[in-house]
Amino acid sequence: MNRVDHLLALFGLERRTEQRSYDALAPENWARALTPGGYVSAGTVLSNLAVAARCVSLRSELLASVPLKLYRRLPNGDRERVSDNPLADVLGDLANPLMTSFEAREFFTRSLDTAGNAYARIERDGAGQVIALWPLQASRMTVERLESGRARYRYATERGPLVLLQEEVLHIRASSEDGMVGRSPIAIARDALALGLELNTAAKSSASKSIGGYLIQPVDTNQRGKRQQQESIDGQTPGGAADRFKFKVLDPGAKFVPSTFSNADAELLESRKLSNEDVARIFGVPPASVGISQSVSYGSAQQAAQDLVTNALAPLAQRVEQAMARCLLSAEGRRTLIIEHDLSGLLRGDFTARWTGYKTAREIGALSSREIRRIENLGPMDPADDYTPLRTSPTPNEPIASVKP
Repeated sequence: MNRVDHLLALFGLERRTEQRSYDALAPENWARALTPGGYVSAGTVLSNLAVAARCVSLRSELLASVPLKLYRRLPNGDRERVSDNPLADVLGDLANPLMTSFEAREFFTRSLDTAGNAYARIERDGAGQVIALWPLQASRMTVERLESGRARYRYATERGPLVLLQEEVLHIRASSEDGMVGRSPIAIARDALALGLELNTAAKSSASKSIGGYLIQPVDTNQRGKRQQQESIDGQTPGGAADRFKFKVLDPGAKFVPSTFSNADAELLESRKLSNEDVARIFGVPPASVGISQSVSYGSAQQAAQDLVTNALAPLAQRVEQAMARCLLSAEGRRTLIIEHDLSGLLRGDFTARWTGYKTAREIGALSSREIRRIENLGPMDPADDYTPLRTSPTPNEPIASVKP
């Protein structure tokens, strides 16, 4: 930092733009510029490992599908839903005029899983209220820590670098080693994913080179005859997986015997299966949620759904919530406002289990009938309808009453 920047920092000011280009190989940036070990790009992983692509899409789509609400703390310790703040509309409706809240939050989660960081430029009105979030590509962003302890962001655009201050950027970081930039699961487990890519390539190579079967003749055939028959068969398979198993009808008496998997092929498939399970573990997704388990019962499916929310989505949701509170709210706003995902919809059981729980909550006074109907999106009770509970059998010492038709 030069003298001008140092003087600005003393007065709590920062220089917004600077002509000096950022050197990724500078000594103070060596920890982020150099990556030990092999390199595995997110695009290569997602395009070659179907389980990884499904894990990323499942996490991003599920978290974006749950409501993201803004609450206000009340003096008595309770809280109420906020609807008169522009931030509530940004979180739950439109992130900006071009993107819905679902699309923006899906972008953030996907960027966290592939790049380790998610960024958005914050747009505020004259009163300082957040009115829009404009997502930014993580690959174009560079984070710098100033001597004042604050962060400065450099974003590469087509017209040149754009320098943004800390208050202008929403920065959600994944697991971090330096507290400034996050590391994606792909970067952390790059060796395991590289092994999965190798197994995937080996399986494709083995399938393309394997012999589909053998043609047995009733009599001995010379080499010329075998070559002619092989050329005749190859002529009927110009290429492609769909044409690989088409054969021409030969002389009567020929018999085709299909080949079976060798032990090496079976071991390769088993290794690839274990690699898929490792990919699911890397992203914290239960294997059953991405279709890896051989057999899934109702109980195991319910447990897998519970594990998905508890182990994968809940920590991710809290990471996003706290980053939004840090970047979007002032110090005073963090004392009075709460940003929170509503994950209860993902934990709801089937119809019978839900209403059994509602019955218990109603009997102990935890929920009212109106609150239960609001949770189930049933709307307010109509006074013209009869909501008298219907009992199929009388209680002891109670006369039997006629049931209304």
